[in-house]
Amino acid sequence: MTIQLDPGIASETELAAIGNTALVEVTGLDLPASVGRSRVLLKLESDNPGGSIKDRTALNMVREAELSGDLQPGATIVESTSGNTGVGLALIGALTGHPVVIITGQDTSTEKIEALRRHRARVVFADWEAAADSPENPRAVAARIAEGIPGSWRPQQFDNAANPSAHYFGTGPEIWRQTQRAITHFVAAVGTGGTVTGTGRFLKEHSQGRVKVIAADPEGSVYSGGEPGRVLVDGVGNTWPRSLWPTSFDPTVVDEYLSIGNDESYTTLHFLRNRHGLLLGPSSGLALAAARRVAAEAPDGSVVVAIAPDTGSNYLSKAFNPQWLEQQQIRVAGKLPVLDVGS
Repeated sequence: MTIQLDPGIASETELAAIGNTALVEVTGLDLPASVGRSRVLLKLESDNPGGSIKDRTALNMVREAELSGDLQPGATIVESTSGNTGVGLALIGALTGHPVVIITGQDTSTEKIEALRRHRARVVFADWEAAADSPENPRAVAARIAEGIPGSWRPQQFDNAANPSAHYFGTGPEIWRQTQRAITHFVAAVGTGGTVTGTGRFLKEHSQGRVKVIAADPEGSVYSGGEPGRVLVDGVGNTWPRSLWPTSFDPTVVDEYLSIGNDESYTTLHFLRNRHGLLLGPSSGLALAAARRVAAEAPDGSVVVAIAPDTGSNYLSKAFNPQWLEQQQIRVAGKLPVLDVGS
């Protein structure tokens, strides 16, 4: 007997699986002996069907555009992205009947490129290091492609209000509920700024300002006030002048920035795999390294929650490849760096 299923079941089930990700405690962080009992928790966004937190953003942007009429049935989605938002859009586009074109950089991992193509997205390469006003900049390339496709829609995640709202109405309430309102510190790496803005704003409002929001910033990024340079943690950081910062990022939500070096980020990433069996992306190592520093300075009994944005399966050829690490002059140590309280 053949059972006939409604063709909409599979897609709706997969879309419903976005969000409600696990929150796990990280132990063995070698905090200074003088530190009181504080907990460090990771929100595992790799649980999402597309493997990253950007599934939330992509779904909310698509749904809002469909509701407003900006995205018509069957219309093409065109977006420039370093990978995760692209995978989320490709996944959701495939499930909702929208062709997807993704503009990305040549150094995007081969695994992300394969994931984009697996979800039937068309991939176009652009110069990720091009200046903001250059015609070779990925956003400029996306604009030209969209102009050539009648009826196409560009999410423009850096300036789309549906980006932070996905986290204000999703990620933030989940963390608030999962910690039973006990969270004291929230840590997130900043890329487009949607996660830290939406989640942080919700947590601040519902805790009457008790929750402190910390932005983890990779080496080479200007969010924390440093000089622009090459960023080796995929999907986060910013090298553009402040006047060109994304409007989806509200800096007033952030209480503190922590700049984390590449060695510390990648050492922490490998610690997660070796100690906890968690294969996560480099920005997860960055966020946990920052959360560890926060816990080392936080009052006794603090609950520090950090976002682990994506799966490490997309970085096997880079973050977990000794040859790539050596080429980038990244040193992964056998143990976490020593933390000195008050340093």
